[in-house]
Amino acid sequence: MKYVIDAYSIWEFGKRKDAEGNPHQEDSLYPAHGSLSDADRTFILCDGMGGHDAGEVASATVCEAMSRSVLADGHDGGGIFTDSDLADAVEAAFDALDRKDTGAEKKMGTTMTFLKLHDKGATIAHIGDSRVYHIRPGKTGADTKILHETTDHSLVNDLIRINELRKEDVATFKHKNVITRAMQPRMDNRPKADVYHTADIRPGDYFYMCSDGMLEQADMDSGESLLNIFSTQGGDARRKVEILSGATADNRDNHTAFVIHIADVIDDHGRLDFPTDSGTDKPAGDKPARKNHGWLYAMFAVAVIAALCLIALNYLKLSDIF
Repeated sequence: MKYVIDAYSIWEFGKRKDAEGNPHQEDSLYPAHGSLSDADRTFILCDGMGGHDAGEVASATVCEAMSRSVLADGHDGGGIFTDSDLADAVEAAFDALDRKDTGAEKKMGTTMTFLKLHDKGATIAHIGDSRVYHIRPGKTGADTKILHETTDHSLVNDLIRINELRKEDVATFKHKNVITRAMQPRMDNRPKADVYHTADIRPGDYFYMCSDGMLEQADMDSGESLLNIFSTQGGDARRKVEILSGATADNRDNHTAFVIHIADVIDDHGRLDFPTDSGTDKPAGDKPARKNHGWLYAMFAVAVIAALCLIALNYLKLSDIF
């Protein structure tokens, strides 16, 4: 499959500042903010680990190494992309981090989210608590569907899973920002990325990739606001970016995102037709065309006539005998 897309990025400092009081950005994107093209098919978003040494170096290193690995194999224009190709890219990123290691006690680190559009659909991968959403807009937020949402590798999720923390208590939980999986240099056991595949991609769908800074507000984190923003009432892709930027303008943390709109899906024979929500290729009110069975009736009539002729012929022969 081939895709016609509209792609946009958000890359904002929030209120984070460095030791000198200057705006400080630890998030990185590939393609870099301001350099997106509708021909891009590989998207990587990384959030450097705050409070660690050189988080911005770690996030930029992973984006650069993974994208270089994918492009070196000639996969960015589409075509075949396998889990082995993804594993090679992740390993290349870990190797690059090892080369950047400064020996600091607090190791630099980063989350990683990855989206690859290819001839079989999309490959999504992540490590940490940055997220990827696959969203199918409806007319309103109530009609809009989140088809896939990555699951954070976080202490919060682990505690919820074993019933040691309630979802309603997450907002006030002291260690809510602790992640349990990240990419760092010189790791004895390099963590694996969670990988998800989908071929269910339709015109109008969105892929939304974001760092946790985009999700500071509870209604963003729960997805309630995202359903409204990504509905068709939320406007076109550019308008959705404007809404997201406005809604997160006062967030404390760096906040970074890709908004990737699937404008069309094409195979070797042209544009694909997709079923409506009624489960049929036709609009819900249309009746299926009545099949023409006239040829069956004609064949039956011929068979009946032939049988009658045989009976008549046999009758005549019997009359001659008697």
